[in-house]
Amino acid sequence: MRPTSFAARLAAATPLVGGLAGLAYARWESQAYVLRTFRVPVLPAGQRPLRLLHLSDLHLTPSQHGKADFIRELADLAPDLVVVTGDFLAHHDAVQPVLDCLDELLEAPGAFVLGSNDYFAPILKNPARYLLPSGQDTHRAGAELPWRDLISALTGRGWVDLDNSRAFIDVGDRVVEMTGVDDPHLAYDDLDAVGEPQDPAIAIAIAHAPYSRVLDRFVGSGWPLVLAGHTHGGQLRVPGRGALVTNCDLDTARCRGLHRHSTDGRTAWMHVSAGLGTSPFAPLRFACRPEASLLTLESPPG
Repeated sequence: MRPTSFAARLAAATPLVGGLAGLAYARWESQAYVLRTFRVPVLPAGQRPLRLLHLSDLHLTPSQHGKADFIRELADLAPDLVVVTGDFLAHHDAVQPVLDCLDELLEAPGAFVLGSNDYFAPILKNPARYLLPSGQDTHRAGAELPWRDLISALTGRGWVDLDNSRAFIDVGDRVVEMTGVDDPHLAYDDLDAVGEPQDPAIAIAIAHAPYSRVLDRFVGSGWPLVLAGHTHGGQLRVPGRGALVTNCDLDTARCRGLHRHSTDGRTAWMHVSAGLGTSPFAPLRFACRPEASLLTLESPPG
């Protein structure tokens, strides 16, 4: 019997080497944080721009110092308003680390809603579950997290809890009208809490997960800008094709970035953040760097 040639052994090993290299890259990319910027022509004519920092899906654990440092440095942007669309936590002991990295940002006006991983700890899952058609990946929860402590700490620093609520928020010498719903992924959302904005000059609606029922209610009610997270931008994207899944019923083409959403003859801007984190059990991203977003709200040109 002839000995196996070097070329044959190399060919056999190539898929394994490529797979390991891909995993190593995806692990690196999960910590390659980036700031993305968008201009959103959503304000009435004559309004001066408003700089809004949108964060989502921090999924913070006490040991994630690099992520915490990135979030802490975002305070240098001096945003007019900070909005976090849920999933601050990924560990029972993460409330204080969240507060520490947000400390300077908490000096700015802010608003938030919670996500499923603020209520319940992440658990190990079969990754193939995420490839199931929308709605078939039934949510399974881990241990309850200290979400009440999180809300108390954030509101104690002046941020507004918009879970199934609405509020007028002072931003300098202006007032921003906002509404939000509790996590739609857990079916905690109360759509009856969403009414029409009273003052559409600066009006923003927020949710953790961008399910169609929530987007349709926001946009159909006249809110001109919707912010959400949850999707992780697909987390593992195929170059040239994009996301394979969104973990909700939003189409994959709009699972991150700035898009339009229309319903009942009305159209609004929608920004979906790809988020800053991952589940601790799947610390991988591919072609989908973790992100924070700085949205400059402005009047349309002309």
